Amino acid sequence: MSRWVLGSAGLIAATAALNGLAADPSDPLLNVLIKKGILTEKEADDIKIEAQNAQTNAPTPFLSKWKISDGIKSVELFGDLKFRYEHRAADAPDGQRLIRDRERYAVRIGIRGDLAEHFYYGLRLETSSNPRSTWVTFGDESSFPFPGPSAKTSDTVNIGQVYLGWRPEDWVDLTIGKFPNPFYTTSMVWDTDINPEGFSEQFKYTTLNDKLDLRAKFMQMIYQDITPNSSVLGVFPGNADNTEIPFLLAWRLGATYHFGKTMSASIDPTLYNYTSHGQNGFGVINTGGSLNPAAGFGGTFVGEGVRNPDGSFQGGNYPGGTVSTSAGPFFNQTGINDLMIVELPAEFNVQVSKLNLKIFGDLAINLDGDNRARQAALVLQQAAIPGITAQTGEDKAYQIGMALSNTTGTPKKGTWEARVYWQHIEQYALDVNLIDSDYFEGRGNLEGVSAGFIYNFTDNIFGSIRYGHADRINKSLGTGGSNQDLPWLNPINNYNLVQVDLGLRF
Repeated sequence: MSRWVLGSAGLIAATAALNGLAADPSDPLLNVLIKKGILTEKEADDIKIEAQNAQTNAPTPFLSKWKISDGIKSVELFGDLKFRYEHRAADAPDGQRLIRDRERYAVRIGIRGDLAEHFYYGLRLETSSNPRSTWVTFGDESSFPFPGPSAKTSDTVNIGQVYLGWRPEDWVDLTIGKFPNPFYTTSMVWDTDINPEGFSEQFKYTTLNDKLDLRAKFMQMIYQDITPNSSVLGVFPGNADNTEIPFLLAWRLGATYHFGKTMSASIDPTLYNYTSHGQNGFGVINTGGSLNPAAGFGGTFVGEGVRNPDGSFQGGNYPGGTVSTSAGPFFNQTGINDLMIVELPAEFNVQVSKLNLKIFGDLAINLDGDNRARQAALVLQQAAIPGITAQTGEDKAYQIGMALSNTTGTPKKGTWEARVYWQHIEQYALDVNLIDSDYFEGRGNLEGVSAGFIYNFTDNIFGSIRYGHADRINKSLGTGGSNQDLPWLNPINNYNLVQVDLGLRF
């Protein structure tokens, strides 16, 4: 019993010494033990010596060299890397056919988190400088003098997202920078890779015993910087009358009603309008100083490819805004004139047994579509193209589809989703600079079907396959739009797409 008491006392004293409580003979704990006859003075001295030696030989605590500001509350690493085989094929009216098979990769990696005082932040790096794609093609190093295999001239890294946000209350969210698109609903109106630059404001409110979610979203997207803001005609003729930076303004009011835990319906009416038309690209300056129609947001959108002297389509296109004097002009594919778009996306979700069914749709109408058509026809008439009349009524776009999956939350091992939809985009219905560059080639005047399936092999690794087919809607019009994947054909009579992906998300 005395050994047990002695050992316990020694342990207590040693622990106290390690914490700096028994550094001298007057230590209160040891004095009490000596007075009670539990320890002798020699035994107390031995305990102090042993404790001091243990304290001296204790390992130095590890101090991290990575210091984070006290204002940063959390840091999350996120992103994905993907590999793809892709097949694209397109046919033109004159019999031209283009096939492009590619092996590709894409990388996105970033950090995000919360800051003090209800602020948050995000920064993401990604491959490719294309605003509508993060994909890079293996072996596509085409710059002179043609570098050898595994060159890196196209394997660049760019800033895809950089933003700062503030949530002073649960119901308000304000963001500035280059941020994730708060308005994305379907691939018909927006490409998923576009990260708007500017400002956004989001508000939400829940009522009716948590059954009804109300939301309002607003965005002021800087569409293009004007340089210079004004100029003397003849020096910079492309922007002589454009002194305002063009903004795309987006306005959305939406609601989701929960019929129960397994059923809900959403609708998000949206309006898009533009503050100005932006700056023309530099085309050919005619004799006398007038400017031929050129590529650029400030020019009149026409959407045509090259026409023969009799007005029929040749089927060719000329990327980069150049002009062919022998075959006919390359007309503007990117103009944002006469766009006032009303969009009505909606979806219905229901759980059937252990599966989740989503029925979704999207309808868009350009309220200025007929004027956009008349302006396009006027450019062609001024170019003396015979048989040109304004194709009014080509101002609508719609998508209808369904998706079936075995999960609605974060993808896990064994989860999957199958999706199919029909899409129809008329020539003057949408801003062709924003629609998805895959389905279908980022062009107007095309309609068709898209189907896909994705499966998660692990919590992080997934595989997918997608197929799309589209045909030209109005045979009197080109397939307007500018896309880096198949820029050489306009119009496209029919289009086919196959994509097989293997990816890792984290």
